[in-house]
Amino acid sequence: MLHILYFVHDLADPAVRRRVLMLQAGGARVTLAGFRRDDNALAAIDGIEPIELGRTRDAQFAQRVAAVTRSAVKLRGALQSVARPDVIIGRNLEMLVLANRAKSIFGGDMPVVYECLDIHRLLLRDDMVGGALRAAERHFGSQASLLMTSSPAFVERYFRPRSGLELPIMLLENKVLALEPAASIVAPVARPPAAGEPWKIGWFGALRCRKSLALLDDFSRRMGGRFEIVLRGRPAYSQFDDFDRVVRDAPFIHFAGPYKNPEDLAGIYNDVQFSWAIDFFEEGLNSRWLLPNRLYEGGLHGAVPIAIDGTETARFLASRRIGLMLDTADATHLAALLGEMDEQRYLAAFEAVASQDRKQWMIDRADCHGLVQRLASLTRANEQITEVQALPQLHRNRGGLQ
Repeated sequence: MLHILYFVHDLADPAVRRRVLMLQAGGARVTLAGFRRDDNALAAIDGIEPIELGRTRDAQFAQRVAAVTRSAVKLRGALQSVARPDVIIGRNLEMLVLANRAKSIFGGDMPVVYECLDIHRLLLRDDMVGGALRAAERHFGSQASLLMTSSPAFVERYFRPRSGLELPIMLLENKVLALEPAASIVAPVARPPAAGEPWKIGWFGALRCRKSLALLDDFSRRMGGRFEIVLRGRPAYSQFDDFDRVVRDAPFIHFAGPYKNPEDLAGIYNDVQFSWAIDFFEEGLNSRWLLPNRLYEGGLHGAVPIAIDGTETARFLASRRIGLMLDTADATHLAALLGEMDEQRYLAAFEAVASQDRKQWMIDRADCHGLVQRLASLTRANEQITEVQALPQLHRNRGGLQ
C-alpha cells in the first residue's frame, strides 16, 4: 500500500478532507500533517489523527512564514513516530518547504509532489517581494517530481510563462468526490419556486469575497424579495469588515452555516435554483483563473451557474453552452441578467446543465485509483533513475576486478 505523507496549510479546510478521502479511496495510506487556522469538526476524517504543527492566521502571510520556519526546525521530532513514506505532498508553497525538509529527514529518494490550487497574489508581484517568492518556489519546486494544479489557466497564465518551474503537470480539477456507484447518484430535478416564493441563489464554500457579498446584498434589495441569497460554508472573516453584521442587516441574505462535503451537497444545492460561481478575491489574478469547487458541485446537482465574463469559469461554461453570464460586476447588470427570470427561462437553463455528461462534474473511485497509481509511478521512476545513476559506479567496480 502506497504511504503518502501529506502536508497541508489548514487542517480545518474541507478541501483537505476531500483530497485525503480521494487518496484513501484510491488505495493509499495517508499520514496527515499541517497547521490549523480554526476548529471545524466537519473536516475531521475518520481513522486519521493529524499531526498538528501549529496555528496560523488567515491573510497573515508573515505569521505563516514564521510558523513554517519554526516547524521546519522541529519537524524531525514531530515525525519521529511516522513510518518512512513513499511519496510526500506539499499543499501550496509553504507546505512544499516542509515536504522537502521531511524528505531530507527520512533520507532516500522518495518523490515530492507540489500541489498548488491557488496562485497567491504575492507570487504575481513584479517587485522584489514577488521575485523573491518566485525564486523560492523555483528552488523548492526544483526538487519536486510532479506539479498538481486545478485549472488550465493556472498553467497557461502562471506556471509556464512565469514560475520557472519545469515539472510534469497533472491537472486535477475541483470535482465532486462521488464514491458511490454512478447508478446510485440521483439525477438532478428542476425546482422552480412555488407561487409567491423567491428564486434562490446559493453561494457555497469558501466565503472570502467582500465584493460578492456587497453585490448580492445590493441586488437582492433592488429585487425587493424576488431573489433570496443563501450562504453556506466557512466565511474568511479576515476579508470582511464585519461579515456577521452585514448578513444580519441584509433582508434577503441568509447564512445557513457550514456543511459537510461531499455528504451534504445534494441537500444544499437542491434548495436553490442558481449557483454563484463568481469570486473577486484577488480580482484579475487568481480569481480570474480558477475553476472553483462550487462550479462542479452546482453542475452535478443541477444548479444553474452564474459566472462573470472574461474568467476561466466563463470560458468553461461557454464551451458547453450552459450557465448565465454577467458582463459587468455590479447590481444593475445582475438585475438586467436575472430580473426577468421566469419558469420557462429557468427550465431551459436547468435542462442545459442537467443534460451534461455527469462525469465532468465528479471524481469516482476509478479516478481515485488513477490518482494513486500516478503517484505510485513517481516512486518507480525514481527507482529507475537511481539504478541508472548507479551504473557508472558498477562498471568501475567491475573494471577493478578484471
